Amino acid sequence: MIIETDTVLLIGIFLAFGAGAISFLSPCVLPLFPAYLSYITGISVMEIQVEQTAAIRKKLLSHSVIFLIGIGVVFISLGASASYLGQWLQQLFVGNIALLIQRLAGIFIIFMGLVVTGWLTIPTFMKERRLHYTKKSTSYLGTFFVGLGFAAGWTPCIGPIFASILLLAATNPSHGLLYTFMYVIGFAVPFIVLTFFIGSSKWIVGKTGIIMKVGGIMMVLMGILLFFGLMPRLSAFLLRLIDGTWLSNLG
Repeated sequence: MIIETDTVLLIGIFLAFGAGAISFLSPCVLPLFPAYLSYITGISVMEIQVEQTAAIRKKLLSHSVIFLIGIGVVFISLGASASYLGQWLQQLFVGNIALLIQRLAGIFIIFMGLVVTGWLTIPTFMKERRLHYTKKSTSYLGTFFVGLGFAAGWTPCIGPIFASILLLAATNPSHGLLYTFMYVIGFAVPFIVLTFFIGSSKWIVGKTGIIMKVGGIMMVLMGILLFFGLMPRLSAFLLRLIDGTWLSNLG
C-alpha cells in the first residue's frame, strides 16, 4: 500500500513537471522568449542569438535564475493557497468531500485539456496579458520583480495548464506544494536550456502546436483518472509491470 501511494505521488510529480515544461513551450510564451531575455539582461536580441560570449552567457544565466525565482514565488504561493484551501475543505466538511473535490477537479482538468489541445476554444484562455515596464537599467533586484510581474501576466495565458496543477494540489493537500514546485522546475528547465541554445527556439516554435495537443491529451487522461479514482489502479499496474508480474501473467 505504501509503495502504491509512492507510485501515485511519482505520477503526480511527473505530470506536474511535464505541465510546467508545456507551459513554457506554449505559443504565447516561447516565441517571445528572446525578447524576455533581452529585457531582463539589457542585451540586444541579436547579441543573444548570434554573439554569445562567455560574459554574455554568464549574465544570461544569472538573470534567468533570478527571473525564474520571481516567477516561482508567484506560482508556489498560488500552489500553497490551493493546498491550504483543499485541506480546509476536507476538515470543514465530513463524508465524501475529498471524493467530490477529486471528481470536480477531474471534470475541470478534462475541460482545460480540451482547451489546450485547441478542440475547445475560449477567447479568455491561451491569450497573453503581459505587464509593461519601462526598464532603464538591469539589476538582480529589478529582474526579480520583473519575474513577479511577468508571472502575473503569464498566468491568464497558461491558465488552463496551471489551473490543473492547482486543482491537483487541492485534491492532494499534503503533496500540493511538491506538485507546484515540480511545475516550476518543469517551467525552469527548458527556460535555462534554451538560454544557452537559443537558436533552437526557432525550431521548437514551429512544433508548439503538436506539443500543446500532446499536453492537452495528457491533461484529459489525467482528468479521467482523477474523476474515476483510477490513479491507485494505474499505480498498481505500473508496479506489476515493473516487477514483471503482468508480463509473466501474459506468458
